[in-house]
Amino acid sequence: MKNTSVFLTVKDHSVSGEEFELIQNSEYGFLETTPQPPSDKLPGYYQSEDYISHTDSKRNLFEKAYHVVRSISLKKKLNLINSYASQEKNLLDVGCGTGDFLEIAQQNNWHVSGIEPNEKARNIANKKTNNTVFKTDQLLKFESNSFDVITLWHVLEHLPNLEEQMATFKTLLKPNGTLIIAVPNYKSFDAIHYKQFWAAYDVPRHLWHFNKASISKLVAKFNFKVDRIKPMWFDVFYVSLLSEKYKTGTMRPVKGFYIGMLSNLKALRSKEASSLIYTIKNT
Repeated sequence: MKNTSVFLTVKDHSVSGEEFELIQNSEYGFLETTPQPPSDKLPGYYQSEDYISHTDSKRNLFEKAYHVVRSISLKKKLNLINSYASQEKNLLDVGCGTGDFLEIAQQNNWHVSGIEPNEKARNIANKKTNNTVFKTDQLLKFESNSFDVITLWHVLEHLPNLEEQMATFKTLLKPNGTLIIAVPNYKSFDAIHYKQFWAAYDVPRHLWHFNKASISKLVAKFNFKVDRIKPMWFDVFYVSLLSEKYKTGTMRPVKGFYIGMLSNLKALRSKEASSLIYTIKNT
């Protein structure tokens, strides 16, 4: 994948304090975190108790609010995959974290499989789902054309070797299957407002930073087609609160919620919400 100019320089605010450049990719239009940590070093950037997706902690008001919002989001996600279910209802959730989405899908008669590289999160997920969550290498062991739906909820931006990953999903998905990808949108108002302090850049854990055009170009290369794009209205508040903390040293909840609400209001016209769900059909 070809790179062009530097778009922004961003600091890792949550773990290392290191700075990384965001480079515009000339082929697809997304931004690439540069340099990308080698695969053996990347897990170290996730070693933080503040990385909420790897824990069920509810230590403070912020984490409690996160889990309340997550429970609402889980129901919306379930409704979405139910609209694309076949008789078999085979689901693969890549980067499933602590397994809450798999658990609710399993309770609603889906045959579930999950991939989670973090051992702590994987162990929690397996307790919830009767040991249906595996290490990353399991992706290459599933049979071809196995899944009706493959989901990546804020995961694609974390995956190295992006084109190889997309080719794998193409192989695993049934011919009429559905790929569902949720990612931050660097064209949103809150991203533009916070610039290098925008929490959803989250370097170097986020290796890629997408907009709508770049997702469409990427999936088209693998004979996928974007069918629908839906906003994730809640995500912007979490992102804006963290962005305020990175920018000013404190979360400043009133300002964070104001920017989040303003971003959502602007997205009603621009369709550029802070995070977007792409429903992608296998063609």
